[in-house]
Amino acid sequence: MRTAPAGYRTLAQRGFMVPARMQALSSPYEGGSATGHRSRNWNPSAAGPNSAATSSLTTIRRRARDAVRNDPWAKAAVERWVSNAIGTGIQPYPRHPDPSMRRLLKELWADWSPEADADDRLDVYGLQSLAARAMFIDGEALSRLRQRRVEDGLVVPLQVQAIEGDHLPVEVTMPLAGRNELVNGVEFDSIGRRVAYHLWNRHPGDNATGALRELRRVPATEVVHAFSMLRPGQVRGVSELATVLLRLRTLDSFDDAVAFRQEVSNLFAGFLVAKGSDMSQPDDPVNPMTGVDEVYGDDGAPLVGLEPGTMQAVPEGWDVKFATPPGAPDAYGEFMRQQLMAAFASVGIPYELGSGDLRGVNDRTLRVIVNEFHRTIERFQWGFFIHQWCRPLWNAWVDMLALSGVIPMDSYIRDRRLFRRVLWVPQGWQYFNPVQDVKANTDAVRAGFISRQQIVLAQGVDPEEVAEQIREDNDQADRDGLTLDSDSRHARNKGAEPAAPSERDDDPSDPAAVPSPR
Repeated sequence: MRTAPAGYRTLAQRGFMVPARMQALSSPYEGGSATGHRSRNWNPSAAGPNSAATSSLTTIRRRARDAVRNDPWAKAAVERWVSNAIGTGIQPYPRHPDPSMRRLLKELWADWSPEADADDRLDVYGLQSLAARAMFIDGEALSRLRQRRVEDGLVVPLQVQAIEGDHLPVEVTMPLAGRNELVNGVEFDSIGRRVAYHLWNRHPGDNATGALRELRRVPATEVVHAFSMLRPGQVRGVSELATVLLRLRTLDSFDDAVAFRQEVSNLFAGFLVAKGSDMSQPDDPVNPMTGVDEVYGDDGAPLVGLEPGTMQAVPEGWDVKFATPPGAPDAYGEFMRQQLMAAFASVGIPYELGSGDLRGVNDRTLRVIVNEFHRTIERFQWGFFIHQWCRPLWNAWVDMLALSGVIPMDSYIRDRRLFRRVLWVPQGWQYFNPVQDVKANTDAVRAGFISRQQIVLAQGVDPEEVAEQIREDNDQADRDGLTLDSDSRHARNKGAEPAAPSERDDDPSDPAAVPSPR
């Protein structure tokens, strides 16, 4: 930002009158005006993307975790997000030009997936769900790529260790020897590349191991760091719940207060009142309602218990008055709905899907809502998760294939980019209307607007595997002497071009197929 030179004075300071027209032009936007009762106290922070994280990231992370533990709506938001963003997993499909190499890579990945977790609790797709969950709650997902010995017996000597973002200290920012610098725990070189992560070897929240805790420098090639980047130059991620934490807490307190008021008000069922002016306690210990000795509570108050369906006569001189406890506020339901709509909208989840409240929503409206949500999920998948988490994992995995001798090293060095070619395919979306959707896909393929491979990939399935399974099914049907309508090789199937007019469904020789004259 340019600064005024020394001795510089404004026009007003030099005694000149600034025209009102120029004053108006100096603030063309209402949001940029510092005057007026609506904006006088609006002075937001000008902190950069990393200074903001330093001051509030730890507090936001603690509060977000607390909300997910105790607030049902926060937990529902996390579950909806992870189940849609990851589902059963985002699978890699190698794109190496050699079919035999593609088949080998697929087999090795399938065999290695159950061994991927360094803690031996999850497979590689479970690690994906854990990472997506951390990105939503903590704002970022951290994983260490652990190289293993060949004698460990793994299919590929590599494992992934999931760690929380607390291992990366956000408060550590300082220059280092040479021209490197440390920003929020991440080390950058002189041209701004990430070269290392300074990680605690133990979780800083585990007090039992505090004496053994130390900060260690880990090369960036061994760390997978994924977060939703919202500002240029951002180094650390921020929880998706950051904008709704205060709202959720206030809403939970309000909801709890209403429920507690109802619970307390229900304790006041009825009161036995003497009609006369003398309200002192009678000497007779017999209860006038029940005709038995009076029963007193711990506080000395007499108690009267009645069973459901009891028809009780009140003795002369006594009356019973029932309490009228206040109910929930009249606008309680609509207020809760509006607040939850704002909360779910802030985290990118439609209210109808997050809460399960489908009142007043028809199938057309629901289709629009679901399609918009799918677009939001796909932006997260392709814009952040696949690029930041899946891609570095695949690159490290194929590197270990070559280093361990599973694939020839000379071939890998020469064609490394071919081995790194991979298409990540998320789990496919379920058909909204199976009959209509399948018909639309069929028409699109026949019209040449889309390929069969695109249709199959949209379902999260490998087209090569589908083609192989179709060939196996056809071969099995031929061996068994079966003629199935699903086999397009048969002429009467509408998916194939018939060989002769007599085999067509609209055969002109068939009288039933010839339209009658008008």
